[in-house]
Amino acid sequence: MLSHMVYFTLKDSSDEACQKLVDAGQKFLKPHDGIQFFAVGRVAPEFERPVNDRDFHVALHVVFDTKESHDVYQVSANHLAFIQQGKDNWEHVRVFDAYVD
Repeated sequence: MLSHMVYFTLKDSSDEACQKLVDAGQKFLKPHDGIQFFAVGRVAPEFERPVNDRDFHVALHVVFDTKESHDVYQVSANHLAFIQQGKDNWEHVRVFDAYVD
């Protein structure tokens, strides 16, 4: 399986802007073939240990059954629409891909 984790730092990090990105993730990214696990949400404010990286506002976690499913997702109309709708408010995006069991 391929774990695709994306962390968004937003220019406008208001409650409304964060929720808009979460909602867009649910609408555009969740319904794809090959997804084994999907979650999108906001940074958890209560975790402030020295080891916690808090340099993001919204996190997206998608686990695909195969690399090929991930590759199809990357160029899908829904994924491209998600990017188009949100990119103007993205200050920084970090992507972590890893093979997991």
